[in-house]
Amino acid sequence: MCHRPLSARRSLALGQQYTSLGSQPLLCGSIPGLVPKQLRFCRNYIEIMPSVAEGVKLGIQECQHQFRGRRWNCTTIDDSLAIFGPVLDKATRESAFVHAIASAGVAFAVTRSCAEGTSTICGCDSHHKGPPGEGWKWGGCSEDADFGVLVSREFADARENRPDARSAMNKHNNEAGRTTILDHMHLKCKCHGLSGSCEVKTCWWAQPDFRAIGDFLKDKYDSASEMVVEKHRESRGWVETLRAKYALFKPPTERDLVYYENSPNFCEPNPETGSFGTRDRTCNVTSHGIDGCDLLCCGRGHNTRTEKRKEKCHCIFHWCCYVSCQECIRIYDVHTCK
Repeated sequence: MCHRPLSARRSLALGQQYTSLGSQPLLCGSIPGLVPKQLRFCRNYIEIMPSVAEGVKLGIQECQHQFRGRRWNCTTIDDSLAIFGPVLDKATRESAFVHAIASAGVAFAVTRSCAEGTSTICGCDSHHKGPPGEGWKWGGCSEDADFGVLVSREFADARENRPDARSAMNKHNNEAGRTTILDHMHLKCKCHGLSGSCEVKTCWWAQPDFRAIGDFLKDKYDSASEMVVEKHRESRGWVETLRAKYALFKPPTERDLVYYENSPNFCEPNPETGSFGTRDRTCNVTSHGIDGCDLLCCGRGHNTRTEKRKEKCHCIFHWCCYVSCQECIRIYDVHTCK
C-alpha cells in the first residue's frame, strides 16, 4: 500500500530509544511517549521511522557540537522520555534551539534516505527541476526536501495541538528549523568528459551539509526573539498566542527562533532546571568569549594540569603510495573550571 500523500516538554518524544531504531525490528507500540497521532504515523509509515530516528540523533549531535563551549552544552541523560532532562520544561532559548535542530534533523535524514532509495514511498524530486541552465543539464537524483519537511511536520508537530503558548512556541520553532533546510537547498553538479574535462555537466538539487544548518540555527539562537503570552477568548475557549515583547524591535519572521522564559545561568548544578553546572569543564584560557575560563567558570576560577599525549609527527610521504610517521609525546596545559 502506498502512503505517499502526507498532508517538548518532550515534543518529539526525544529519548534514547530512538538511537537504535535503525538496527532492530520496530514495534511502534513499544516506543514510550508517542501520542496517538504519532503512533498512527509510525504504523502507517513504519519504513521511514528509522530515518526519523536518525534525524533526531543527528539533531542531538549537532546541538552538542554547537554548544560545546557554552555553559549549557546540550548534555543528554539516560531517560526514556526526557533525554535533555528538565531543560526543555521551560520556554527558553535552549528549548527553542532543540526543537528547531531536531525538526530540521528529521527533515534532513528523511530527505537523504529517500534519495538513497531506502524507502518505497519516496524517492527523488521531479517537481522542481525547470529548464536547465547554460552549460549543464539535469541529472542524478534531486533530493525531495519537501517530502522530508512534510514528514517532520506531521510527526514533530503531532504533540503541539493544545491552544497554549508553549505549543505555539514549539510549532513556530519546529517550522523555523524545517524552513532552514528548504532555504539552503542548492544545485550540486558533476563534470563528465575525457581526462576530467567538463564537456557535459549534470546537476541536481541537494541539501547542504547539516553543519551549515546547525551554524545557521545557532545564529538564530543568539538573536532569538523574546515574546510575551497573550490570551484570547474564542469559540473553543481561551487561546494563548505570542507577541513580540519589544515593539521597537523588528518582529520575528518564520525563520527566527522565539522564546518567552529566561534561561538559568547554568553555572551551578540544579536538578529542577536540569543544569549540570560547569565544574570540571574544560575551558579556553586565551579566549574572552563564553568558552573562556572567566565566563565558562562563572568567576570561580580554574585549575591547570599538564597532560601528555601521543601524536603522529615527522610524517614522510613515500612514492608510491604510503605515509610513514614517527610517534611523538607532546605536553599540553589543560584548564578546567573550579
